[in-house]
Amino acid sequence: MDSKKRPSQPLKESKQVGTLAIDLGNTTTVIAFQEEGDQSLNLLDLPPITRLPGEIPSLIWANRAESSSILIGQEVIRNDRLDQNDPYLTKDFKSFIGQSNSFVEEESPILSPEKAGELFLIQIWSRLPKDLIIKRLVITSPVDTYRSYRRWLIDAFKCFPVDEVALVDEPTAAALGAGLHPGSKLLVVDLGGSTIDISLVALEGGEGRAAPIAQLLRFNGKDIEQTSRQASRHAKVLGKAGLRLGGRDIDKWIANHLFPEVELSEKILNSAERLKCRLSNTSLKAHKVIAEQSTEVNRNGTKVLSLCRADLEKLLISKGLLESLDGLLKKVLSSGRSQGCEINDLDGVLLIGGGSRIPLVKDWLAKQTHPAKLLTPPPIEAVATGALSLTPGVKIRDVLARSFYLRCWDKRSESHFWHPLFVTGQPWPTTNPLEIVLAASHLDQDEIELVIGENEKEGNHEVIYTNGIPGVHLLKGEPIVKTIPEASISLLLNPPGQPGEDCLSLEFRINENAYLQLEGIDIRTEKKIPRRMISSIR
Repeated sequence: MDSKKRPSQPLKESKQVGTLAIDLGNTTTVIAFQEEGDQSLNLLDLPPITRLPGEIPSLIWANRAESSSILIGQEVIRNDRLDQNDPYLTKDFKSFIGQSNSFVEEESPILSPEKAGELFLIQIWSRLPKDLIIKRLVITSPVDTYRSYRRWLIDAFKCFPVDEVALVDEPTAAALGAGLHPGSKLLVVDLGGSTIDISLVALEGGEGRAAPIAQLLRFNGKDIEQTSRQASRHAKVLGKAGLRLGGRDIDKWIANHLFPEVELSEKILNSAERLKCRLSNTSLKAHKVIAEQSTEVNRNGTKVLSLCRADLEKLLISKGLLESLDGLLKKVLSSGRSQGCEINDLDGVLLIGGGSRIPLVKDWLAKQTHPAKLLTPPPIEAVATGALSLTPGVKIRDVLARSFYLRCWDKRSESHFWHPLFVTGQPWPTTNPLEIVLAASHLDQDEIELVIGENEKEGNHEVIYTNGIPGVHLLKGEPIVKTIPEASISLLLNPPGQPGEDCLSLEFRINENAYLQLEGIDIRTEKKIPRRMISSIR
């Protein structure tokens, strides 16, 4: 849904080299740019195809008899090409890409979903500012059709003059864009313009495991999909359910409720959408009537749509919105429980998409998923932001060629074991520290010895390319670890520790100079443990 116009950051007049992110959506596509060396996100304003900076309606009007006449995005709306019976209009194509035999030909006899998506992306590329030099392109993908969607992208981007193309699954991008960490389990509720999708996913990474990264499809201008054994590192789906009901349907409910005798034109629907957005703005006193005017060019004349938030919520409930959401949520959570994931195991509940602004939906979801934390990042650009954070060359520079472990004592088995710190294939420098709490194991223990090891032999591996650098990733097999003598250190305990008493909280990192570093705190005294370099990872 629309909101008041967000300012885009002004682009500099000089040439800018960087990364372009495209989040292709069912209703709205988001396009953002990040200059090399700059962590800020620039939502691109590309008139006449953008509705707001960074937002392009996912619409394409193409008459093959007039190949030069292709309209996309806001152009379709401004040229009044939204007739549902127009055979040259294609919409909702993204939801059909990668799903064999799911597309109904009658909906668009001119373009298949794959062709519509390809033309849509080509048109966006042709409208980019000339002062942008796109070194790498990252695009998002649905996690449930990841492999087939990836195959389509490889073909679609063959003609794009860009050195690097990378792919990121949408739940991972949204989660990292909202600040969740690798290895998180989360519920993603996406209320788009035409669909509702609820997914329960487990992100790649976590303690002792490689964090998620964008999957390279092309590097140095050459496709690497067929020449490498690069892993498909996307989120694991624990449960998913969807419904072809979205924000535009809510607009129709509003317009029909207020004017049941009037044909629902695009102008009236757009007014209903603006009214819905204003009622979703929690800063407004929504108990008062909010009005939106629509001027019709036909005999209907001027229409004024008036509604308050309470009446909108009654309407949504009467139409079965919450009942539909409840059914989808129960289905997804049931699937999660069958795989050992309960609500209490969730690191967050992520609400995205235009419909996420509706207070009724937020309140309902917070109650249904308590005590999990409800996250509401900027609903439109959250996925694009996360995609950029995962893109090679933006934050990730290299991957580990070997694994590092910390020797620990298992009181139950009364034996030592190797606890993984950072593993083969994990990107570095690390963005977040690995936190480990160590306890004393015997009476009046006056020091804790840290013994660091590296893998001498691991199981089967596969190659992962990150920023063009091949790294290896462990597939299976028990590691054989050898001690690194120069990396072993002792940390004094003052006062001495007692059996089972938590003493030290340590943070391990790999810095930009390729050193494994340590710092921490004595939990009991709050005395800091100064940062020290343990070992080079090269």
